[in-house]
Amino acid sequence: MLNPINSKTKFDDDAFYFIPLGGSEQFGVNLNTYVADGEILAVDCGLGFADERFPGIDLLLPNPDFLEERQDALQALIITHAHEDHIGAVSRLWKRLKCPIYTLEFTAEILRKKLEEAGLRKVPIIVVEPNEHVQIGAFKVQFVPVAHSIPDACALVIETAHGRVVHSGDWNLDPNPMTGFPTDSAPFKAAGDAGVLAYVGDSTNAEVGGRAGSERDVEIGLEKEFKNCDGRIVVTIFSSNIGRVISIIRAAKKCGREVGVIGRSLHRMVGAAQHCGYMDDVPDLVSEEQLGFLPNDKVVIIATGSQGEFRSALARISRGDHRSVSLNKGDTVIFSSREIPGNERHINMVKNNLTAANINILTPRDTENTIHVSGHPCRDEIADMLSWVRPQVIVPVHGERAQLDAHARFARDCQVNKTIVPVNGSVIKLAPGKPETVDHVETGLLAVDMKRIIPADHQSIVARRKLQYTGAVHVSLVVDERGELLGEVQINTLGLIDEKSDTELEIEDNLYEEILSLLDDMKWEDRQDDDLIAERLRIGARRFVSNTLGIKPKTTIHVLRV
Repeated sequence: MLNPINSKTKFDDDAFYFIPLGGSEQFGVNLNTYVADGEILAVDCGLGFADERFPGIDLLLPNPDFLEERQDALQALIITHAHEDHIGAVSRLWKRLKCPIYTLEFTAEILRKKLEEAGLRKVPIIVVEPNEHVQIGAFKVQFVPVAHSIPDACALVIETAHGRVVHSGDWNLDPNPMTGFPTDSAPFKAAGDAGVLAYVGDSTNAEVGGRAGSERDVEIGLEKEFKNCDGRIVVTIFSSNIGRVISIIRAAKKCGREVGVIGRSLHRMVGAAQHCGYMDDVPDLVSEEQLGFLPNDKVVIIATGSQGEFRSALARISRGDHRSVSLNKGDTVIFSSREIPGNERHINMVKNNLTAANINILTPRDTENTIHVSGHPCRDEIADMLSWVRPQVIVPVHGERAQLDAHARFARDCQVNKTIVPVNGSVIKLAPGKPETVDHVETGLLAVDMKRIIPADHQSIVARRKLQYTGAVHVSLVVDERGELLGEVQINTLGLIDEKSDTELEIEDNLYEEILSLLDDMKWEDRQDDDLIAERLRIGARRFVSNTLGIKPKTTIHVLRV
C-alpha cells in the first residue's frame, strides 16, 4: 500500500485516483497525477509566472513533495507538449522525481536542451510515436496526437484494470494546422465506445463560444496587415508557437519581406522545429546580424515578449536597450497573442513605451483581420470532444476557478451527468464505485529565487511583500550593564522618507527623540532585559511612524549591551 495521503486516509491498492497537484486553480504550473494499484503516473511538470504578490520572483513551480515522498511508486512522468506551463519545471525538479520521461519527438528535443542547460545529461527520455500504446506499470497509455500551437502535442488515453481516462492536454480542432497532425476523432470515439470513466480536460476557453479557428487564417490576416505597414514590423508571439512562426514567415514572403527571430527561447524552439523537420518547406530566416543591413520596409522581426516580460526582446526594444534591434517612428509592433490574466500591467508598460516613441501598435482587438487564434478548444470543440468520449464524469483542469466552473456547467449542458471541479490537491477516486472527491493532499507553489528554489510562502517573500507596502525602520543602540545609553542611537529608515528633504529628515530627528523618551520612561529593572528593551522600543517606534505617516513599517531593534 502507498504511503498515507494524510493521517486519516490511505490509498486503496485496488482503486484508481486522479490528483491535480498544480494547474487547477491557476494558469500554468501544471502537474497532474494518476494512482492505480499502488503505482503513480505523473503528467506534465510546468512553470508559471509570478505576479506582484511575489516580489523579486519571476517563476513559480509546482511543489512535488507528494511525488518525492512516494518515489518508489512513481513509474514515469509524461510530458504532453513543450509549452512552458507543461514542461518548464522539469529541469528544476527532475532530481526530486528521478523517473523516466515519456514524450513525443519534438518535445523530447526541447526537453534535452533544457536538461543539458541545467547540467542534467543522463535523464532517461523515451521518445514515443504518435498513437503508440505504451505499458507503464499499471497504466497502458495511448499518445494521441492533437492540433495545438506547437508540434507533437498529444492527449492521453490512460487504461487501467479499473477503467479508462482521457486526459486531453492542450488541444483544438484546427482542421489544417501549420505543424503536426489535426485532431483525429477516431481514437477518442474508440475510447468512448470502450467506455470512459473520466474526461480530464482543458478549460482555458470554456467561457468562449464557437471554435478557436485555424492557423491558416492567421497567415492570411497577417499578410493583409503587413501590406498596410511602412517601415519595420515586429511581431511578438509566444516563443513556443511554431505554427505562428511559420504563418509569419509565409505572410512576410508574400509581401517581399525577410524574417528574423530574436529572443533566446525563440531560437531554441525554431532550432528544434528545424531539427525535427517541421520547417523543411519554410523559407530560410535571416540572422539577427543581417537584419540591420536590410531596408526597413523589407524586414519582419519575430520577437519574444508578448506578455510584457521585463527581460524579453520586445521589452528591451521598447526601452531602447536591445543590443541589435531598434525601432523608429512609424514602425509597427503586432501582438499576435492573447493576454494571460495577470500580465496586463506588464504588457501595458511595454505598449506605453512603444506609443511614446510613436510606434504603431496592433492587437487582435484592433483589426477585423485574424492575427491570432487560440491553441485551446472553445465550446463547440469541447462539445464535439464530449460527444466522442461520452465520459461518466468530467474533471475540468487547466485554468482558474472561473474557467473550471464554466467547463463543468457546459459539460452538464452537454448531458454529462457528473462533474467534479477540483482544487490543487483534490484526491478524486475514480473507481471502484461512483467518482468522488475523497480527500485532499497538501500542495503548494515553489518560487525560483535567483539561485535557490523556496516555498512560495517562504518568510523572505512574506517580508518582501510587506516591505514593498510599508517600508522599514531599523534602530541600533548600545547600553551598559545598568541599561544606560552609551553613544548615539542609530536609526535607518527604508521606503519612508526622502532624505533630500529637510522637512522629512525632521521625522527621523523626531523619531530619535521618541526613542530616547521611551528609554527614559523604562524602569531600572526593565532595562536589565535586552528583549524587553527591544520590544518596548519596537512598539513605540512603530506607533510613532504610524501616527506621523499613517504607515506601519517593519520595525527591528538591535540592543547591544557592553
